[in-house]
Amino acid sequence: MSATTATAEPLVPAEIVSSVFYGAAVSDGLVLLVAEVVDGTPRIVWGNEGATQLLGYGTDDLRWLPVASLVPSLRGAETGLLLRRERSARMNLSVRTASGALVGVLVLCTPTPGGRTWTLQVVPADSGSERVLRATADAHERRLASLAERSPVPTLLSEQGMRLAHVNDAFCSLVGLQAEQLLGTGWMATVHPEDLDAVIEQVVAVLGGHDGETRARLVRADGTERTTVIRLSQLFTPGVGAGFVGTIEDITDRLAFEARLEHQTHHDPLTGLPNRTLLAERVAERFRPGAGGLAVISLDLDDLTVVNESLGHAAGDELLVEVATRLRATVRPGDLVARPGGDGFVVVCADLDADAAVALAERIGAALAQPVRLGGVDVRPHASIGVTVQTAAHGTAEELVRDGDIAVCQAKAGGKGRITLLDQSARAEARDKLRLVAELREAIERREITLLYQPIFRADDRVPVAVESLARWHHPQRGPISPAVFVALAEEGGLIGALGLLVLDETCRQLAEWDRVLGDAAPQRANVNVSALQLDDRLHGSVVAALDRHGLDPARLQIEITESALMEDPASARAVLVQLRDLGVSLAIDDFGTGYSSLSYLRHLPVDVLKVDRSFVAELADGHTEIAAAVIALARSLGLTTVAEGVETEEQAAQLAELGAGFLQGFALARPMTGSRAAAWYATHAR
Repeated sequence: MSATTATAEPLVPAEIVSSVFYGAAVSDGLVLLVAEVVDGTPRIVWGNEGATQLLGYGTDDLRWLPVASLVPSLRGAETGLLLRRERSARMNLSVRTASGALVGVLVLCTPTPGGRTWTLQVVPADSGSERVLRATADAHERRLASLAERSPVPTLLSEQGMRLAHVNDAFCSLVGLQAEQLLGTGWMATVHPEDLDAVIEQVVAVLGGHDGETRARLVRADGTERTTVIRLSQLFTPGVGAGFVGTIEDITDRLAFEARLEHQTHHDPLTGLPNRTLLAERVAERFRPGAGGLAVISLDLDDLTVVNESLGHAAGDELLVEVATRLRATVRPGDLVARPGGDGFVVVCADLDADAAVALAERIGAALAQPVRLGGVDVRPHASIGVTVQTAAHGTAEELVRDGDIAVCQAKAGGKGRITLLDQSARAEARDKLRLVAELREAIERREITLLYQPIFRADDRVPVAVESLARWHHPQRGPISPAVFVALAEEGGLIGALGLLVLDETCRQLAEWDRVLGDAAPQRANVNVSALQLDDRLHGSVVAALDRHGLDPARLQIEITESALMEDPASARAVLVQLRDLGVSLAIDDFGTGYSSLSYLRHLPVDVLKVDRSFVAELADGHTEIAAAVIALARSLGLTTVAEGVETEEQAAQLAELGAGFLQGFALARPMTGSRAAAWYATHAR
């Protein structure tokens, strides 16, 4: 290939770097040094030809020279202001030559990307390059000064010691003074006297080479205070010394907002009293196990519901505020008054025995009973008050507060306006109930609640056609627990929903299992009892989910609801029952005739079956057939069928069939049995 047509190969980046570095190294117009921290000391590890000529060192003498020896005006930690890893630094300094002479220079220090070394370019003060760099630096400094001046962040600047050389407009606005009043040491007069020592300590630490931060109140010219966070960093000016730069964050409004939020979180918005959360915290702070003397007085207003219903909720709120005011005025200084919620209040007192606590409760009762005018009506508030005093039996503050709740329940049980000192037997009974509720929760979660199934027969031919699911709980220590006991516990403890879901799901599962084992001989339907607390919008979805999960037709399920449950809120109950009826589930009213239901409601409820209560069936033995006959006749007139439960004798079964009962259920016909035994029983009894 000829020279005229040849093309040069492009240089690779490494060759470019090598060429530039070689030129810088041999140049006597550039003064370049490379520094590195060796054994904890910043040292020169390389210098070019220009460096040896300016400083008078030989190449070997320059190598390992401490930076502090080369730049004697930087003392101690101030060297770190030049050798920064975060960004380049620019300083006017004096460097010491090999002869000991000091030469004024501009030093440009740039950290390498690897973070191990720094490149120092040294420009003599009398050179043209230095003048250009100085002009550039001056312009840069003016821009930074303008930026700081107009910054919204209050800023202080000291070039030496405590004395300020500059404050920006934002700081002047913060303290309400002019800059001239703040320069020098004037700024220290704005620091609250109680916080001044802490600020001075931080400034001293920063002048020694450390960053600092402290919270301090600043007093404005008008006397108001602002709470601030002052953050300080060292500023070193060659030839002058160490100073600092400070930025101030005004946190007054933020602290006020946080205080309001904290207050709202821990206080009742109506009365301003501590709420349940803060009550628990305050009692825990005062509680000392085994110390005694801490009393809890719990009270529930007896009249709030009446006031709300007759005079309106605004009057009820006014009553609560008045009660809070009277309580604070009656108790001793230092006693805690709280409102956990609703119509309840709690007073916590230290150093009181039982007699003194009861005496204070009596004063509270008397103070509350004074008339208060609400909505133009004079009302005398009364409260049920329970008193409990810490004993050795109280292991935690929570137990003491809980005993206060037990005491007030005792007081309410005795009638309105009573004061009751905690009865230890009632305390033991209440605690036992709490333990039993906890154990019931575990039994439900572990599916330790089992089901028995009692067959239901056609009255005319005694053919078994259905079963009723009956929940049973066999406690590992206490033995069998009556359904009347644990169902009530579930309702009180908020567990009835979980218990109901378990019974519903297990019943559907058992029906599906019987279908697989018995085929056509399996029970046609299973009846499941539902509590009044389950009559809500969730019941329909729960039934649908259980049927779908086990692949059952809705007609295989009948829901039984007690008459009293229906009458608690007939309109709401009807809406839930309509949903279930539309689904295809049949509905029965259990224990019919034992309550006070309106026949007009009964006529409009979408039910299919009335269950004749066992108490009416038992009367048949004494020749009293009137009520059972009336219920059966009523059902027939409404187009409903009947199930007579509690059939104990063959004579009762015959009488009920003669009266027109559609179905029978009771020990005379079949006892409740497990799912497996029911399968065997149905296999031999089905027709």
